[in-house]
Amino acid sequence: MGLRTIGIPDVLRRNAKLFAERPAFLCGDERVSHGDYLRRVERLAAGLAAAGIGAGDRVAILSRNNLEFVTLYGAVAWLNAILLPINWRLTAEEISYVLNDGSPKLVFADAEDQPRLAALRSSLPSTASFYGIGGEIEPFRSFGSLSTPAGAPPEVEIDPEAGYVIIHTAAVDGKPRGALLSQANLLAAAQQQVSYWGLNEQDVGLVGLPLFHIAGLGFAFAVTFGGGASVIQSRFDAETAARQVAAAKVTVFSEFAPMLAQLLDKASEVGADLGSLRAVTGLDSAETIARFEAACPKARFWAGYGQTETSGFVTFGPWRERPGAAGRPTPSAVVTVADERDEPLAAGQVGEILVRGPLVFRGYWGRQTDTEFTLREGWHHTGDLGRFDEDGYLWYAGRSPAKELIKPGGENVYPVEVEKVIREHEAIAEVVVLGVPDAQWGEAVKAVCVCRRGCAISAQDLIDFVGSRIARYKKPKHVVFVETLPKTAQGSIDRAAVKQQHGSA
Repeated sequence: MGLRTIGIPDVLRRNAKLFAERPAFLCGDERVSHGDYLRRVERLAAGLAAAGIGAGDRVAILSRNNLEFVTLYGAVAWLNAILLPINWRLTAEEISYVLNDGSPKLVFADAEDQPRLAALRSSLPSTASFYGIGGEIEPFRSFGSLSTPAGAPPEVEIDPEAGYVIIHTAAVDGKPRGALLSQANLLAAAQQQVSYWGLNEQDVGLVGLPLFHIAGLGFAFAVTFGGGASVIQSRFDAETAARQVAAAKVTVFSEFAPMLAQLLDKASEVGADLGSLRAVTGLDSAETIARFEAACPKARFWAGYGQTETSGFVTFGPWRERPGAAGRPTPSAVVTVADERDEPLAAGQVGEILVRGPLVFRGYWGRQTDTEFTLREGWHHTGDLGRFDEDGYLWYAGRSPAKELIKPGGENVYPVEVEKVIREHEAIAEVVVLGVPDAQWGEAVKAVCVCRRGCAISAQDLIDFVGSRIARYKKPKHVVFVETLPKTAQGSIDRAAVKQQHGSA
């Protein structure tokens, strides 16, 4: 470990020293203290090392939330290895793709998903060993067999900036992309969450979101970072959650609609007291948020904007401060809204949300081209649109052209890249690039252009211009010139209208 860096194992050691007997995790009838959790992590890390896991090796898990899941997160961090958590809602084909993309040495699965993985075994040549979490079937060995009763884990030089977890996100080209996050990413996100909410050893978080999701993982780690306890639900159940909030005196909760509304409904039905809650964050309707704050007058709902690639929130704030907005930039992120040239826009103007800072991910696993494109010009291009108001609150405004993709002959062409090149020509004032059906290639690139006043260029000259600057398969096959492009009420180009008017070859 470097002189000026810390890693996740440092956080776990600190908690075990300062809060040894206080609860770290509550799951069903099990209560694991911070001291117990450290010992579990050390034993599992030793077992993983004995099984051949070292720095940079991937370990996959397909499971509902449980204590083994959070222990594996700690043990993998200890070895500077990489965890590959898989969405258990995926189809067998999708799971196979994610596993082959990550090439893990070991795969863990709970009892519910072991049959699916057993059936896929022949399509997973990179996987050496399978381990089960409860009720093991062939070829799964017991999770407990890795948690050696004695022996310390090896001393490994932790690099907090190296990859730590791969979370596969929605794809722009039909296949999910693995976002590689580091320990430093998660530590930075946790630090700002601790700061916003004043998290400490007295806090109890309800973890109902899945641990394969950045929202579930980040929330649980922030509570741990503060020294608090996490109530782990295998999967969200509103009635159980209501009773757990009342019994464990849960103080903080992270959710996506309709979880909060269901929690309020069930609490009313069973007479569960939600009065211990002081902060909830997520995405929900104004009606549900107002209902929550009325039911829990000492609590506040917090809104924010973030994505897997930013390790969580990069804007955050109490919803009541500016209802409908996504808060203001956090201390660990620089956030701007920019035009197609990556030039910052004034308040009120809609553009792409760009982010830089210690929260930004390492890149897409095995996809250097996508990584370079997304992290170009020193910014993470989120692919989302937004605007800042005069007081610095971010308002989300949908998806940007960067999340679109054209596939001529199976190649990947991002419209925004082609548009940037076309705008570099002195004759072009505005342009929209879109994909249109093509009998030969399946899809072709089409450019709809507005020329500058007094300027003109032929379609072929513009096509040749683009082909001289970027890969030739990215150049337009079709070019049309129009007097104007349709605009939205905010003054930006209405891409949907352009597609409707010019969506054919």
